[in-house]
This record gives sequence, C-alpha cells and structure tokens, in this order.
Amino acid sequence: MKRFILMIFGLLLIQPALSYAFVAGSQPYQRPANAPRIQQYVRSPAWYQQALQGVSQPYPASLSFIQYQGAWYTPFTRPGMTGPYDLRGWHVKK
Repeated sequence: MKRFILMIFGLLLIQPALSYAFVAGSQPYQRPANAPRIQQYVRSPAWYQQALQGVSQPYPASLSFIQYQGAWYTPFTRPGMTGPYDLRGWHVKK
C-alpha cells in the first residue's frame, strides 16, 4: 500500500512537467515555423517514365494532372496491388 501511495504521489508531481511537452498534431491547422519547405520540384524524364509506366501513348487527357503534380504523395506514382490487379505492370519480373 505504501508503494502505491508513493507511486501516485510521484505521478502527481511529474504531471505538470508532462503537460507542457510537445504533442504532434495538436495544432493541425498550423505548420511548424521550422518545417522544411519545397521551393521548386523538378520532374525529370525518369520521374515521368515511372509515373506513366504501363500507360500507352497517346496519353489520355485524364492524366494531364501529372504536369502539375508536386512533391506531395500520390498513389498514382507508386506500385499498387499485385496479380490480376496490376494493370500497369509494376510488379512484373524483368
């Protein structure tokens, strides 16, 4: 019982110190002041080749968004499911 009381007392003492700790995502509307910023994103020919893998020319107009694709994540430029769902051939053994 004495250990339990000491543990509770100890937790109560450190609680104010823990309440001032930084918690990620507590202000999602505000970008941290020291967060890195991308000034310019260069899309190389290799990037276009990867992004358009498995799409035959002439490229459909629905892919025109690729011209404006920035550095943010998009599932369109990443391999998806395997097997019969791999329409663009991302997982084909070379």
